[in-house]
Amino acid sequence: MSTASKPTIVFCHGLWADGSCFSKVIPVLQADGHEVIAVQYGLDSFEEDVAMIKRTLNRVGSPVILVGHSYGGATITAAGVDPRVAGLVYIAAVAPDAGETVQDQLNKYPSDIFGYVEIADNRAWLLPNGTQFFCGDLSQEEQKLVWAIHFAPDADVLNQQKLTADQVAWRTKPSWYVLATEDHTVHPDLQRWVSKRMGASVTEVASSHVPMLSKPDVVIEVIRRAVAAVQSG
Repeated sequence: MSTASKPTIVFCHGLWADGSCFSKVIPVLQADGHEVIAVQYGLDSFEEDVAMIKRTLNRVGSPVILVGHSYGGATITAAGVDPRVAGLVYIAAVAPDAGETVQDQLNKYPSDIFGYVEIADNRAWLLPNGTQFFCGDLSQEEQKLVWAIHFAPDADVLNQQKLTADQVAWRTKPSWYVLATEDHTVHPDLQRWVSKRMGASVTEVASSHVPMLSKPDVVIEVIRRAVAAVQSG
């Protein structure tokens, strides 16, 4: 099957990250024959991050599997209503419904990471010792790399926008969820709650908040299952 006949995979990152957090899964999916791109949004505002996903959709083929990690689950929820999007894959992610912000969801099941965040210059910076709660199952060398390239969001980005009823893609699109059971950033119980509410196909993995880095084979397999379901109609 040619690349053109396969779904495009579009990745959307979370806080303290950029598109490079998917570096272990992108080459494998490219080798499978997919067009793959990681959206690079600025974490300055939720509205602008969603707009960047939509601009990216204009640059790739369809149908699209949107993959969102962490906060990226909110951005794919809003952007995924686009008719070019055929399916949604959530990785240790939030998934707001109408009338909810990301922070509303996080408040339901507080996690450890926010005690290791410093607000400066209106950005939320991850402290070096916060990596133990973000990516603690990576090697020390990898944890240092994650911290070195971490991207600080606007301090209020999680509170900025409540979704409207026409911005909740998981209500109409098939969804898959990678649930990280050792997560100290998005609480595993929150992941269970949101994935059950959306009726997603759930795969649990003993991982920190970054299974695409610590358990990439699991993430790749879930995306492949989503692709197969979309292709089968």
